[in-house]
Amino acid sequence: MELQAGDKAPDFKTTDQNGNTISLKDYKGQKVALFFYPEDDTPVCTAEACNLRDNFSALKAKGITVLGVSPNDEKQHKKFEQKFQLPFTLLVDDDKKIANKYGVWGEKNMYGHIFMGIKRTTFLIDEKGKIAHIIKRVLSKKHTEQILKAWQL
Repeated sequence: MELQAGDKAPDFKTTDQNGNTISLKDYKGQKVALFFYPEDDTPVCTAEACNLRDNFSALKAKGITVLGVSPNDEKQHKKFEQKFQLPFTLLVDDDKKIANKYGVWGEKNMYGHIFMGIKRTTFLIDEKGKIAHIIKRVLSKKHTEQILKAWQL
C-alpha cells in the first residue's frame, strides 16, 4: 500500500556516514525532510544534495532537519559528504529496508532500459511523526524551494 500524506511515517533504524545509529523516532518533535536518492556522487543526486547544502541555513531556520537516504554504505556516504561539504546526515540503506518501507524501491525505466532502483522521492514528516507531504517529482536544482513551498514556510 502506497504511503499518503497523513499516514504515520514508518520508523527505521540504521547507521549514518559516521557510523552512528539513527532512527526516525530520534527526530520526534522536529520537522524532517527525508529525501531518497539513487546514488552518491552521480550528477543528478549531487545537484540535489548541493541544492540542499547551499540552502541549508534557510531549511534550518525553518526548523527542518534534512536526512538523505540511499543504498550506499557508510564509506561511500562519508566520501560524498566530504567531497561536497554536505552539512546533513546521510543514512545507509544498503539492504533497501527503508526504501521498501517507504515504497520508493521499484522498477524504473531509463531510455527504454528497465531496472530496479530508488525512485527519487522526499517525505516531509511533521513533529508528530506523520507524513505532511510527499514530493514525487523532485527538481534537483530547486529542491529546497519545493520543500519550503510544500510546507508553506
